[in-house]
Amino acid sequence: MHIETQRVVIRNYTMDDAKDLYAILGNAEVMKNCEPAYSFEKTSHFLSEFCIGKNAAVAVDHRDSGRMIGYILFHPLVEDVYEIGWFFNRDFWGQGYAYESCRAVIDYAFHRLDAHKIFAETIDGVKSVGLMKKLGMQLEGIQRSHTRDNDGNWVDFYLYGLLRDGWEAG
Repeated sequence: MHIETQRVVIRNYTMDDAKDLYAILGNAEVMKNCEPAYSFEKTSHFLSEFCIGKNAAVAVDHRDSGRMIGYILFHPLVEDVYEIGWFFNRDFWGQGYAYESCRAVIDYAFHRLDAHKIFAETIDGVKSVGLMKKLGMQLEGIQRSHTRDNDGNWVDFYLYGLLRDGWEAG
């Protein structure tokens, strides 16, 4: 995959991305709503086995600096149905990079891969749900008190989805 927007380049991962990916996945605040922060070794293994080996995620490069600033989970769950998720370097939060990048990946999925549906899930009912809504996704369900957060508290699990028809109408 290779997508260019005004401010980012979205591309496949290489092992040269280990340091920048660790700056994302190794940050406890970034990983707060997913799992404990990764060690460098776990990041390298994840990069090799999942991001590259399974081709299940793409890197987001900051166009001006060339620095890899984002991780986007993107892979088919079943035929023509893709899961999307994201983590961005903390230094780039609140600047629209996640929206710009995810919007470009979704557009690519619907127009280049002929996807039928894109879905995302989260326990973060504020920031992540806000981005899902901004991307045009619709709430498909809330599993109440379904899983535990990193502190061991029971939390709700939100599922959002977007159909190609909804994307093209928007």
